Amino acid sequence: MTLVTDLTSRKADTAAPLIDPLVERWSPRAFDPEAVVETETLRTILEAARWAPSANNSQPWRFIVARRGTAAFTTLHERMAGFNQEWADSAAVLIVNIAETVDAEGRQRPWARYDLGQAVAHLTVQAQHEGLHTHQMGGFDAAAIHDAFDLPDNQEVVSITTIGALGDVDQLNDVLREREVAPRRRMELAEFVTVGA
Repeated sequence: MTLVTDLTSRKADTAAPLIDPLVERWSPRAFDPEAVVETETLRTILEAARWAPSANNSQPWRFIVARRGTAAFTTLHERMAGFNQEWADSAAVLIVNIAETVDAEGRQRPWARYDLGQAVAHLTVQAQHEGLHTHQMGGFDAAAIHDAFDLPDNQEVVSITTIGALGDVDQLNDVLREREVAPRRRMELAEFVTVGA
């Protein structure tokens, strides 16, 4: 078995010191198909999302949590794009990230997707702190997921987060394996900050 950590360091080469979960965070596709995320660990990860900031403290995020081996997991896996189906079935948990875009009184929540993104970011960093890895996905049929879980009209399926432990890179196809071990790159601060850095 070849773990990606045997092949190359995945730690970010940062231009300023960051906390360990941010330096160590990356998005693997090789997950251990036997690993289980304990219930308390999963609750801790979701608690981090709970305490994310949101406009007017509206907390417009909703999550569907599906563990590998459950009907919900299978339902999600069947509605993923083929390239995600190839690897995501090895994750321990799939979380559907949902934005509630209209409140109970019918008012639009224009920042709901932004707030959901913050909640998912908190979830991601906490998962990394817990020794797990995450991978965000956009390749899926959102309408089919919406229908399968009978979500209300004011809830929008935005993304799916995989959570699990690192697995065997050699189980990936050649294209995915190459991505898994490729050097990590980011734009320099000056490329996206216009004032103040």
